[in-house]
Amino acid sequence: MFRLWIKEIKDNHLVKDITIKDDSNETRTKKILKSLEKACENFDLSIPIWLDKNISEFKSVSKTRFTKDSFIESIDFDYLEISIIEED
Repeated sequence: MFRLWIKEIKDNHLVKDITIKDDSNETRTKKILKSLEKACENFDLSIPIWLDKNISEFKSVSKTRFTKDSFIESIDFDYLEISIIEED
């Protein structure tokens, strides 16, 4: 089982969160991207842009934060954090 936890944080408080489960046989990368897309659809957000810092951070600790620099439109929270909480 693969589970990705996505959280909206504002002023150091959890505003919204969702856990996306994926039992497919896709690659890890595809599971992450698909789960992030589902969460953003649920939160009514555009999908954030993966900057170099997000990629390197996620590769090393399976967790990253998307700040306003990663979004095309303005956001009303401080950052969107994603982290893998379970992996096959």
